[in-house]
Amino acid sequence: MNYMNKEIINCYQCKYFYVTWNRNFPKGCKFFGFTTHKLPSTYVFETSGDVCHGFVQKNRAE
Repeated sequence: MNYMNKEIINCYQCKYFYVTWNRNFPKGCKFFGFTTHKLPSTYVFETSGDVCHGFVQKNRAE
């Protein structure tokens, strides 16, 4: 899936993504320092018109 041929970033796989206790803004981005009710990458795209450039794949210990 993409927005106008731009790749959608899956925040759940990013090391900067976190879940907050705030019901109104349950998703957060440590890279950009904000919380939102949408996925942070969607919010970044809607406000800037560009994909998130802060994505870093999580390291999963196996």
